[in-house]
Amino acid sequence: MTSPPASIEELLPTQRSFEDIGEPLSQTTFVVVDLETTGTSPGAAAITEIGAVKTRGGEVIGEFQTLVDPGAPIPPMIVALTGITDVMVSAAPRIEAVLPAFLEFLGDAVLVAHNAPFDTGFLRAACRAHGYRWPGNQVVDTVTLARRATTKEEAPNKKLSTLARVFGTAVEPNHRALEDARATSEILHRMLERVAAFGITHREDLESLRNPMPERIRKKSAMAAAVPSKPGVYTFRGPRGERLYVGTSKNLRARVKSYFTTGEQRRSVRDMLELAVGVDTIVCATELEANVREVRLIAEHRPRYNRRSARPERTSWVRLTEERYPRLSVTRGVEGPSGALGPMRSATDARLAIEVLQGAIGVRTCTTRLPITPRASARACLLKDLGACAAPCVRGPTRATTPRPARLAKPSRGTPRPWSRWSSARLPIMPPALTTSARPS
Repeated sequence: MTSPPASIEELLPTQRSFEDIGEPLSQTTFVVVDLETTGTSPGAAAITEIGAVKTRGGEVIGEFQTLVDPGAPIPPMIVALTGITDVMVSAAPRIEAVLPAFLEFLGDAVLVAHNAPFDTGFLRAACRAHGYRWPGNQVVDTVTLARRATTKEEAPNKKLSTLARVFGTAVEPNHRALEDARATSEILHRMLERVAAFGITHREDLESLRNPMPERIRKKSAMAAAVPSKPGVYTFRGPRGERLYVGTSKNLRARVKSYFTTGEQRRSVRDMLELAVGVDTIVCATELEANVREVRLIAEHRPRYNRRSARPERTSWVRLTEERYPRLSVTRGVEGPSGALGPMRSATDARLAIEVLQGAIGVRTCTTRLPITPRASARACLLKDLGACAAPCVRGPTRATTPRPARLAKPSRGTPRPWSRWSSARLPIMPPALTTSARPS
């Protein structure tokens, strides 16, 4: 029996969307900011001028400029440097009146500044002093960028005036906020053109500027090219096809690429990346499903760079005790006993699963060994009145007090998705891994 011919849609290549490959720098919004201040320390000095330029795709789409009353005399040395005098700022707004408009102008754009710690330090201090929340935008320092994009021969130092000369900016820096921001904006885009050769082409790549990866590892970022921007599980493979590391992420592509572009400092991860030759992914419908698949893969393959693989005998499982009125307990082992739930990420997660399941399957919560027939003098604890325990200590054998092991395993047999649907409908919190020890075929 032959299969039907493929449809035209199946034969045509699927065009990936921008969401699948990340945000290109050509579509990223940058806000280049420059401050003039009365000194160098946010604690002892104040802002006298803010200038900012908003760009996207190399085009200016907005500008922001205002003088600011620092609330104190401007030192003569600063006046000589910037040309901003006490008279000029006497009618200007105070910083607490300027911040709302500036933060609105900034939005969620990438914040850029030359010697960024200086400018962001003053802005953070002003927000903190006047009760505004610092938005925590991604920050790019053009000084750091210049160290990657220029040579010592062409730019012996990374001063703004030196870089303006190197790149021939239309605006010359002059220690006034808006003009300096305009010059910095020109320099930024000229340098971004240069660093594209180092694989810095998307917004997610900007983090690598602060702590670059070795070239031999950074070249492997091409592994992420075909990875979707969806939640799921990723597995790095070694030269013999062995599993090196298994992990989960809400955005598989961004996470995989981050290994090669964000300057990973853990020695074990660096060693893993040196060996990696490919990455496999499994797209999952929910975060819970991804977590379940992760622990299953780790338990099955024992990847050498997953810490949980080092002590498999300490793996936690949840099981029903073997007694007339069973209760849920945590057990450890490489493989869980028949009907057990797991493997769990940790004993803490196992205990959390027990708390969730106790009320869901009608199992007792106390640890006391009970007789088959309740004693005449038996008294139930407060949990019975709260409806948190089936109370076999006073009720004896009933359907509610004698849950069958099958009731424990049934919701999670095979695919983990039933747990996801059950937890979202019934529970405010769900443990990250709930599966049965029996593997699906």
